Amino acid sequence: MARKILSIAKRKIGPDGWRKRGVILLVLAAAAGLSAVAVLAVHDTGRFELDGNAVTTISDDWDEVCHEATGSANCGTTNNTNGAIAVSWTGDCPVGSSGIGCNNNNATIFTGGGSKDPQDISNWAWKDGAGGLPDKDNLVHAFAARYSLAPSATCPSGGAATCDVIFFGSDRFDNSGDAQQGFWFLQNKVGLGSNSVGGGQGFTGLHKAGDLLVISDFSNGGTTSTIKVFKWDPVCTATNKPDPSCADANLRTLATSDAANCATAQAADAFCGIVNTSAISTPWSTDYTDKSGNNSYIAGEFYEAGVNLSTLGLAGECFSTVVSETRSSTSTTATLKDFVLGNFANCFAGMETTASATVASPVLPGTPVHDTAVISITGGTNAPDPTGDVTFFLCGPIASGDCSTGGTNIGTGTLNGGANTNDGTATAISPDVNTAASPLASGRYCFRGEWPGDANYTGTSHTNATTECFAVKDTSSLTTAQVWVPNDMATVVIGSGAQPSGTVTFTLYSGGTCAAGNEVATFANRPVDPATGTATTNNTSTYVSTSTISWRAVFTPTNPNQVSGSTGHCETSTLTINNDIGS
Repeated sequence: MARKILSIAKRKIGPDGWRKRGVILLVLAAAAGLSAVAVLAVHDTGRFELDGNAVTTISDDWDEVCHEATGSANCGTTNNTNGAIAVSWTGDCPVGSSGIGCNNNNATIFTGGGSKDPQDISNWAWKDGAGGLPDKDNLVHAFAARYSLAPSATCPSGGAATCDVIFFGSDRFDNSGDAQQGFWFLQNKVGLGSNSVGGGQGFTGLHKAGDLLVISDFSNGGTTSTIKVFKWDPVCTATNKPDPSCADANLRTLATSDAANCATAQAADAFCGIVNTSAISTPWSTDYTDKSGNNSYIAGEFYEAGVNLSTLGLAGECFSTVVSETRSSTSTTATLKDFVLGNFANCFAGMETTASATVASPVLPGTPVHDTAVISITGGTNAPDPTGDVTFFLCGPIASGDCSTGGTNIGTGTLNGGANTNDGTATAISPDVNTAASPLASGRYCFRGEWPGDANYTGTSHTNATTECFAVKDTSSLTTAQVWVPNDMATVVIGSGAQPSGTVTFTLYSGGTCAAGNEVATFANRPVDPATGTATTNNTSTYVSTSTISWRAVFTPTNPNQVSGSTGHCETSTLTINNDIGS
């Protein structure tokens, strides 16, 4: 860009983005009943000083804006503004140069016949280091600040929830002649392009309906001020067409005044501007040198102004780019000369998404899960709620990562802004996944939301591995079964009463008849306990279903005086097992 854009806003304003010089400015008028000194010392909002100088005395002024936007000690103060939601300050520097500490009078300028306010930005052209500007049209710095204030008698809101005001200003290389300046506040991001347009290079970005243009003419040493306020409106096709408020193609008149000097403006005026009528110091003296070699301002070199967006019906507009311009006259068709281009507010629709379940607390298969997308507009106040549908995608199961691309389209959710349709926030909820009718397999899943934008805002998408992922539990099944371990015990009794000595061999049969050929297992030579005369099988085989078995036992003595024998009959056992299986 022509110069490095040094602009910061309290609400996410980026540190880069300004470009050329030229500025037009306006402001609210001083409150009725205040003395002339009070009118000049503090603007009637009480938040910003419109007193014809750049130094803070009671409330905010440009030295604080400079410091907040650039962080530079060259600003002459270490204080920041008191609550501005967007601030910008830059020097007029050649392309590739820093926005601070440069004094180059041949920096970027407009060129080509299409560089006029009624033309869209794609028709504008610029060139760098060409020089040739009238000294009075050569801007050195440009600056702006936006506030969102509570409505009051001195800061009316026109029915809006807040009183939104923009203050802005510039200084120029020479005071030899009246100054015609313009100031565009653009909703879209605009920058310097490299394409060939009109004998120079083009700009990037386009106008959007509702862009604000303020044109100012200060003559007679700054005592006479004419200010005209327009908005970009493609309905207008030419002057007075299709209606009298059309000032030119694409430009609709919002307000105009031939008595817009802040020093004499009425209380709660919608806009005004003021120039220094005597020599004053500059907070950034190391960054400013005029045509005569002064590091301070002589009369007519410094200009500041302000405009009440709320009373103009523009409080909801978020202006991301400011373009200050010098011009051959205040006519809408005037040839544009010098410019400063810069970032102002961070205007975009941002989306945050959150899944109704988490990875840390997995859900069971069949437990419904959804994604919630919240779209919020930043950089402005009273912004219309985003509208339309958010399309949701689901990725998984995946071990890690998110759903930034790909996935399965699971349907849409319609944005709902609630009762307040001008707070810049709306919510959409995805269809449920992992339902009882369609449970998900176990694993980790992530959502993504995509919004195409609407008539007011550019679309956005979002995925967040922290808040947009969830897990489904792995399933398990459990089978329980009763088991039967059949054992037999034999008791040997010796007729003489002597203690038995020997072993017992047990044979297990399937069925209840001890039939030959049905042997299942043999438990041979189980010792007989002499004291009790008993022997046992010590079986470890199990049965898990209903079964009928039979046993036969044969005693083999070790004492030759004891006779071997058998049970003499077949023992039968039957067990019915009812297994209970659960999961």
